[in-house]
Amino acid sequence: MNEPSPLQWLPAHGRVEQLMILLHGVGSEGRALAPLARRLRAEFPQSAVLAPDGFEPFDMAPAGRQWFSVRAVDEANRVARVAAVLPRLADWVRAAQQRLGAGPAATALIGFSQGAILGLELAQLHDGLAGRVLAFAGRYARLPEQAPAETTLHLFHGAEDEVIPAEQARLALERLAALQGDATIDIAEDVGHELAPVLVERALFRLRNHIPYRTWAAAMGTVPGLARRVDEDD
Repeated sequence: MNEPSPLQWLPAHGRVEQLMILLHGVGSEGRALAPLARRLRAEFPQSAVLAPDGFEPFDMAPAGRQWFSVRAVDEANRVARVAAVLPRLADWVRAAQQRLGAGPAATALIGFSQGAILGLELAQLHDGLAGRVLAFAGRYARLPEQAPAETTLHLFHGAEDEVIPAEQARLALERLAALQGDATIDIAEDVGHELAPVLVERALFRLRNHIPYRTWAAAMGTVPGLARRVDEDD
């Protein structure tokens, strides 16, 4: 299947060390995320940043793209609509990884709104396809029954979001915590349904500083009894 070529920002020289795939919201397109791409490249100059367009034309306006239709969407049919596009997106991500020589652990899916939904659900379907998912103003199509073991999830939301309320992010974090998933949350006051600069800065902080729980666990496991002692101390 021939897929549209994404906008891409590549290292000026040297090998690709990180792959960041930006997934836009409904009715938008990859180029709308160019400011975020440039900010990421400034922070991580050896990264490759790709911003593909949604696979379908937006069906509620004459312009724009969508990953799945939101026409008459509800809690029941959203699940099936998201599930239908995930295999195609997974194939697209794997092809990009192979083309650029970036492994799953070095891949981050960064989505806004509908793109965030896809990132979260793709991590559920293919745990470890990406090392991290950064979900801005997103939600799960259905709250997970099992947390990814190989993917870290970062949730970012505006407290005043009226499109996808911040409560969705809080519910997601509560469920992931109960399932012992590796997840963080940042909620910004006086921010609506947008890629606000304050949340972008928090995302950069998470990318720079968050050490996945699985990395800590592996490191503690190399010292006999250390992991057990830490758990007991907690």
